[in-house]
Amino acid sequence: MGFVRLLIYVWTLPTTAVGLVFLPAAVCTGGRARWVDGLLEVHGGLLRWMLRHCTVLSDGVSAITFGHVVLAQDRWLLDATRSHERIHVRQAERWGPLFIPAYLSASLIALLRGQRPYRDNVFEREAYDNAR
Repeated sequence: MGFVRLLIYVWTLPTTAVGLVFLPAAVCTGGRARWVDGLLEVHGGLLRWMLRHCTVLSDGVSAITFGHVVLAQDRWLLDATRSHERIHVRQAERWGPLFIPAYLSASLIALLRGQRPYRDNVFEREAYDNAR
């Protein structure tokens, strides 16, 4: 790993740490984890229920990214959302420890403007517009 890449991982570590919190709950309840292109992808187990029922979106989410950790309901949804979630990884690499506050602020700004806090969030728009 090059020095610049190491600095990016360190810069992103506080956000990545949030994702790592969910790893034991997923793996201990039948979920799986694997490294893909320098990211930890985790799916299944308790994550399936959490991502369906413990988000602010009424239908839940298919996947969510915290730094270099991508959490998904199942393997199929992990594969289906990979390009979208990779955009969020790059966003987290740019914003580092400020990513979560910036993302939440963008949702609040959209809401205050009378827009949808998820779909009109600038981070989500970038991910939807640029995912392959």
